[in-house]
Amino acid sequence: MSRKKIFISSVQSEFQNERKQLADYIRQDALFSQYFEPFLFEELPAQDVTAQTAYLEQAANADVYLLLMGERYGYQDAEGISPTEREYNMATAHHVYRLAFIKDVGHRETKEEGFKQRIDNEVIRNVFGSYEELQSSVYASLVDFMTKNSLLHSGPFDASVYPDATIGDLDKAKIRWFVGLAREKRQFPLQYSEENIHQILSSLHLITDDDKVKNAALLLFAKDVQKWFASATIKCAQFYGTKVQKPMLSQQIYGGNVFEMVDQAVGFVMSRINQHVGERTQSAQVDVTPELPTQAVTEAIVNAVVHRDYNSTGSVQVMLFKDRLEVWNPGHLPPGMTIKKLSGEHSSRPVNPVLANPVYLTGYIEQMGTGTTDIIDSCEAMNLRTPEFYQDEDFRTILWRAKNIDNEIVTKENVSQNVSQNVSQNVSQNEGKKLSKRQQLILRMIGDNIYISAEEVAQKLKVTVRTVYRNLKTLHITWSGSPKTGHWVFRE
Repeated sequence: MSRKKIFISSVQSEFQNERKQLADYIRQDALFSQYFEPFLFEELPAQDVTAQTAYLEQAANADVYLLLMGERYGYQDAEGISPTEREYNMATAHHVYRLAFIKDVGHRETKEEGFKQRIDNEVIRNVFGSYEELQSSVYASLVDFMTKNSLLHSGPFDASVYPDATIGDLDKAKIRWFVGLAREKRQFPLQYSEENIHQILSSLHLITDDDKVKNAALLLFAKDVQKWFASATIKCAQFYGTKVQKPMLSQQIYGGNVFEMVDQAVGFVMSRINQHVGERTQSAQVDVTPELPTQAVTEAIVNAVVHRDYNSTGSVQVMLFKDRLEVWNPGHLPPGMTIKKLSGEHSSRPVNPVLANPVYLTGYIEQMGTGTTDIIDSCEAMNLRTPEFYQDEDFRTILWRAKNIDNEIVTKENVSQNVSQNVSQNVSQNEGKKLSKRQQLILRMIGDNIYISAEEVAQKLKVTVRTVYRNLKTLHITWSGSPKTGHWVFRE
């Protein structure tokens, strides 16, 4: 199904900002961008036709005619009629669905007042003062249009078909990666092959019987997810104190598919919280324990991504304060679920069930319906304050950071420095070897970020991963922990 064209009509000079803002809003909104494409005359490419012919043809072929009226009537042709009124007449003659929004101004030109009175008699119109009021009115009107034309689905967002999307818009490499991990974690029965892609997607209910692509498929496997859903991002920020206050210590916006966003956001948090460095009493390896359990941080972020309202223009927000971690998502608990129930055993009611299942199959969700209790249990096991959940305009999860730890607490920078110094001392003093330029670069990268992967190091140095590991062995550096949340350590 092709997108419905919205012809935005007004005196261009008077509503220059509002026209662009409305067009951007419709194109970026998670819901409207699927069903509508705004048209602005100023965006029309050069053509071998008169301006009047071009804009009238567009008005006649539009699905929705959106009129903005204000103070000025605009340029008048030989018959004394403005382009805006010509466009309105053409839309009316071709039975285009008309929406009119009148700006509340103190004075209107005589002909504009006459045009307004005509509008008052022919269509129901809304009055606005600010752009925010205009956007709110346009939102309500477009939703009403979609309802009348059976464009809105009663089912979950993730199970709805995305107009114009095809299987060709999905990334085969991402599907192959998913199948490999799902087979390892949950014994997913299908093997990957290009001939098998249709069966894989169908088994996950990500496409319809006639190969229409659902929203969940795009969130999981699209080549460019943000092309389809501009707000499907995670905004991460680290603050100096306990309030949202500038300047910020660090800020990042992560895109990509669901798995990529989660990995990047978890990495953002884990690389910025305090780490407890143990002693070499049991082995030569130095154990490093984060002050917040990795499982709880991951679960909170995964829940926010999987259970958010993708019709909202808001993003998932991950905010690290001096005393706590807050994870926000635009969405609400499903009917029948309460904040109190989240702290005990409860049934699994994912807001986006089609999206949640593949996330579970990859092991990003350990068990359906236990996410919030797992967060609580893992934090309490570390003697941390019990996590909290809130439902307001957004859903919020709060993990409280450690107040006091008896053993040494060091930041990520301190841990990195410790690794670097130990490696340098061991190589130069004990072995009498000088570090090569490549080894120095590897050491510097790991010193800057002990969570960097060997693949990332190889990519930056433009060498093979095998070469990186060979140098790491010489430097006595090995990976500790899981592939996703571990870090580099020095071994004597």
